[in-house]
Amino acid sequence: MAVYSHSRLSSYENCPRQFEYRYVQKLETEREGIEAFVGKRVHEVLERLYHHLRRHARPPSLRQVLERFNKDWGILWHDKIAIVRKEHDTDHYQAQGRSCLENYYRSQYPFDQEETVAVEHTVQFPLDPAGRYRMRGIIDRIARTGPGAYEVHDYKTGRYLPPTARFETDRQLALYQIGLERTYPDVERVELVWHYLHFNRTIRSRRSPEQLDTLQTQTMARIEEIETASEYPAKPSRLCEWCDYRDVCPDAKLPKEASSGLPPAEAARPGTAAEPAASAPAEPEPDSDSTPGPESQLRLI
Repeated sequence: MAVYSHSRLSSYENCPRQFEYRYVQKLETEREGIEAFVGKRVHEVLERLYHHLRRHARPPSLRQVLERFNKDWGILWHDKIAIVRKEHDTDHYQAQGRSCLENYYRSQYPFDQEETVAVEHTVQFPLDPAGRYRMRGIIDRIARTGPGAYEVHDYKTGRYLPPTARFETDRQLALYQIGLERTYPDVERVELVWHYLHFNRTIRSRRSPEQLDTLQTQTMARIEEIETASEYPAKPSRLCEWCDYRDVCPDAKLPKEASSGLPPAEAARPGTAAEPAASAPAEPEPDSDSTPGPESQLRLI
């Protein structure tokens, strides 16, 4: 059985046809959405920032951070980058990326609030004792705030901030918590931390052991559903405009004129999500009718 990730699951949930193109037929595409390009560059610069901090015991200056972003932007830009929202040009998106970095830098400086244990850290772990259902993920940053106390940090560069209640059913970081607990033997408590850089907002949440057990059961059921699927029907929606396979899918729902709609993170249906660094999929959006449970300790900063 394949090793699954949050984005692999979300691809199927969002559109089984997209899943088929990407993971079954393994169709290659050079197309890259501008939202994904911005997200990748921001993530890479923040990774460099924390490596610099570890090597030199001090952060780089904000000027150095922004210069690195601009340099990488120019080097890595290519003509297959797609901009769906035609009312915005490349300068708009580059400025958006700089703003995300500046917001984060100013809010975290001097970066001594906690100990950074790892950045862009890959975790692989089974969901069941037999190891049949396996997951993989990349955690943006792992921090330690005290003995046995860890934080899982995730950066979001999109222009959509979900309602706070939705973070209680976010699957991505909760799965990362499971992986973290099976990687670090001293873990006693974990806090999940989302940084919505465009808004300069931080959301924190926790999961109970019961919530994590339920998540494992639900995720294994979803994997089983995918593994036994024989058909992959399309789910035409506004997300088709951002899909890497829009030009090969006969059912793609595309406007006749240039879109002025929202990017995938803003148009996604409840329960669909994917990582910003992977082909411009949608960011997590758990069910809108979810409400924080008594052990969630959800905080919006």
